[in-house]
Amino acid sequence: MAKIIEEFKDFAFKGNVMDMAVGVIIGGAFGKIVSSIVADLIMPLVAAIWSVNVADLKIELKPGVPEVLNEAGEVVTEAIEPVTWNYGAFCQNVLDFFIIAICLFFIVKAIAKASALRKKKEAEEAAAAPAPEPTKEEVLLTEIRDLLKEKK
Repeated sequence: MAKIIEEFKDFAFKGNVMDMAVGVIIGGAFGKIVSSIVADLIMPLVAAIWSVNVADLKIELKPGVPEVLNEAGEVVTEAIEPVTWNYGAFCQNVLDFFIIAICLFFIVKAIAKASALRKKKEAEEAAAAPAPEPTKEEVLLTEIRDLLKEKK
């Protein structure tokens, strides 16, 4: 049992799992922000331009029935809600998805560019770095080699 607990701790607290957990949490918060941008900023503009709220668009497939009361005010027949096809809510979610996808595209692109610039800078620094000075042993061995060459 102790071995299983130890394996679980190794798994749960590895960097990749923790990084993924942080990414999921930040992604959820990011999704809420984008949904708010769409619902609170973009869609009111669309509604003002088209004079319709996209999320409320629907097709009534079966009409509803109102509640029927008798003279005493008692319910004789319960009300039946209309059956609707809410394609406006679907359109709203598709728009949310595309905005999130566009934002993530630009974020990934910016991270890739920053990574490429960092690698380029590291390569330039490595190329510009002077060759390290030889150690005392290398200098001594070089002198011995040169002396042996002179004797031949």
